[in-house]
Amino acid sequence: MVAVAFVGLALAALIFEHRMHVLGALPYLVILLCPLMHLFMHGGHHHGHGAAESKQPPKEPPQGGES
Repeated sequence: MVAVAFVGLALAALIFEHRMHVLGALPYLVILLCPLMHLFMHGGHHHGHGAAESKQPPKEPPQGGES
């Protein structure tokens, strides 16, 4: 809990006292964020699972006139 408070105070000091340095680093932080977003947001794709589905024969459409 003390470490969290210390980090919060350090961030507040950086933002209020060194605003120009923090704002100058924002473009680089966005560029660094792109690979992280790529890694974490591609987790839902389930790569490699589509091959098993493509081996199944296509379903036949229902015949007309049958109840």
